[in-house]
Amino acid sequence: MTRSRRLLVLALAVLLLGGVAGVLVVRAAARSEQTRAGDPTAAAGKVTLDRRGGLAFLNGAQGPHRGALVSVPDRSPQDARTASGLTCLRFHAAAGTGVCLSSSPGALAQDNRALIVDSELRTQREFPLAGTPSRARVSPSGRFAAWTVFVSGESYGSAFFSTRTSIVDTRTGALEPDLEKFAIERDGRPYSASDINFWGVTFSKDDDTFYATLNTDNQTYLVKGSIARRSVTTLASNVECPSLSPDETRVAYKKRVQRGASLWREHVLDLRTLREQPLAEKRSVDDQALWLDDRTLAYALPAEGSVDTTDLWTVPADGTGAPRVLAPAASSPTRLG
Repeated sequence: MTRSRRLLVLALAVLLLGGVAGVLVVRAAARSEQTRAGDPTAAAGKVTLDRRGGLAFLNGAQGPHRGALVSVPDRSPQDARTASGLTCLRFHAAAGTGVCLSSSPGALAQDNRALIVDSELRTQREFPLAGTPSRARVSPSGRFAAWTVFVSGESYGSAFFSTRTSIVDTRTGALEPDLEKFAIERDGRPYSASDINFWGVTFSKDDDTFYATLNTDNQTYLVKGSIARRSVTTLASNVECPSLSPDETRVAYKKRVQRGASLWREHVLDLRTLREQPLAEKRSVDDQALWLDDRTLAYALPAEGSVDTTDLWTVPADGTGAPRVLAPAASSPTRLG
């Protein structure tokens, strides 16, 4: 075979492979646009964060609005969904301010960003993220927002992982890029170590106090922190992803029930007595739960028969009752208004 013939064969092979890849991409895109029988329906519309009596979450149903922030009436969360144009991996909002952790393909790697949005979902501030989005929270007043990312794409399931947790003043844009720079007091004494990780911030109403997870020395702790003093203090061990109740007397959290295994159960800790109450949910919950009110929690669990979708469930916060589905194919719930 002559050199020119070999080049012709090579060119034809490249064109053929390129064509096959193009067809696969087009087919994959077409599948993502198709709705699935039995899934919740969603239609484009206006979503605002100050709508009272509403519940928002990220839509996990197949179709053109997959990943979009959607809203439903909180009294009928399984109704048809109104879909915004905002797409996130994690979302939370309070008092008309939202934080959307987004991820999109970049030139060399995923482009991960935190977007601070107003009640009309208009981006007010934007921050690049150092890794894959994991947790997001906004303070009750809307003044502060926090997020956690996995650095270098590592995960909780790894023997070794690294997280980075940041807090931003949504009014001024002042950013605390890494809670690991805060002063730490463990068991009443100043503490420092090279293996410190923070994740899962939850805020108090006073625009200063927050709670979060501290991991170090193969142990997780509930910490209480002060933004103004840039400090945290340990309160209890074996606590992850805290969520402060609206009346600020309790913290819901996931507790590791088997050392070394990715198996957690939801509990509620009374901050006045430090007594904990296991909840009726017996499955492993790997989420930062949300208080729908002072009596009820919402959280995501993998949807049955699906590897890339979660359903939202609720359970009473006092250990009674039984879990029930709040909304199928959904994640990152937040109360509106």
